[in-house]
Amino acid sequence: MLNLRWLFIFFLCTLFAHAQQTQDYTANYIKMAAFMANDKATTPFFPLQDGFTLEFDDLYGDEGNYYYRVLAYNYDWTPAQLRPIEYIKGMDNQRIQQYSTSFNTLQLYTHYKLTIPNSVYRITKSGNYILEIYDEDNQVVVRRKFVLYENSVGVGAQVKRLRDLTYVDTKQSLELTIKLGDHTYQNPTANIKVALFQNGRWDSYITKVPPQYTIGTDLIYKYDKETSFWGGNQFRYFDNSDLRQANNMIYSNGKENDMYKTILYPITGWLEKKYSYYPDISGSFRVRNIYGKNATIEAEYSWVYFEFQPISEDKNKAYYVTGMFNNYELTPEHRLEYNTQTDRFEKAILIKQGFTNYNITTVQKGIVSNEHNQDGNHALTTNTYQVLVYYKGNTDLYDRVIGFVETNAEQITY
Repeated sequence: MLNLRWLFIFFLCTLFAHAQQTQDYTANYIKMAAFMANDKATTPFFPLQDGFTLEFDDLYGDEGNYYYRVLAYNYDWTPAQLRPIEYIKGMDNQRIQQYSTSFNTLQLYTHYKLTIPNSVYRITKSGNYILEIYDEDNQVVVRRKFVLYENSVGVGAQVKRLRDLTYVDTKQSLELTIKLGDHTYQNPTANIKVALFQNGRWDSYITKVPPQYTIGTDLIYKYDKETSFWGGNQFRYFDNSDLRQANNMIYSNGKENDMYKTILYPITGWLEKKYSYYPDISGSFRVRNIYGKNATIEAEYSWVYFEFQPISEDKNKAYYVTGMFNNYELTPEHRLEYNTQTDRFEKAILIKQGFTNYNITTVQKGIVSNEHNQDGNHALTTNTYQVLVYYKGNTDLYDRVIGFVETNAEQITY
């Protein structure tokens, strides 16, 4: 009996350790770590042949040495049975060569940029991966999940309103068609799997949904409930590209203790308001400084002050400021804290200046609770959805990603 108890404890510890190893992570002195494309943060899904770029700032600003490695995983984020030599062409544990120190900024920082593939490193297989950035002491400072995909199959996706009248105004559902064409796949209804994402968020994605039926070589997914997401609301934003002026979202900009500060107007949850469309950039950010030539190293860091008043307070719920600027991470530095004097939830967060999308994420018992979104849920919200298609043959050692599609709810239909 005692042995069984110890085995159970060992099993739980193993699961916890594995969960920690696959969880995205950012050290507290690393900021704005994100995959970037065209000077804007982007979702972590990339064509195998094109590769990707990760950028981040080190607030120590001492041009430290950082290295990188890439680890392969299966569809369910368990380690793949692949050795690095089987999916990496080049030497592992390479040093990041491209970096520069901030210029004429109050907050000193070093900006690092890693592009893969590069002259000494290339990933040769599609699939799930984790990128780890670590220092000279082998301590991980940035960990990010990402996916490389092939375009071997055609994937079609449409955003639909639910047929269930209970959620017709609050949820969105995805209908999918996977066109296998002339390709031969072993037992495709069992060996082909999909993963669905809303705005590229790992806390949103849906997996383990089999095809509902087939038509010829097409796999059809026309579920209602199984592929549905809470609609949420448009992302909020602020633009402090000019730290000398206020605007319709910013009450004031200034300096305090040799640092910039940006005070936003207090915000209230939109829970009781009707849906109102305005464009957003799906949670992304774009670093900008209108007085600088190279925002990457000339943009300032500013303490951004958030004040939030939820429509319905619940002591069992917590509220976080999230977006691509912090990788939607639910860390203490992004959690709003209740102020008894103002009767609001408040937080000052250090953010690089520019145009930033964000939202207020409701968390209950440590889990994101989209159902209780304080900004409401609407079927017309212009969410962006991503679909990944995986395949693992009966004798394969890893899950290939054979297809990808991205679609937007702007053209939602019944």
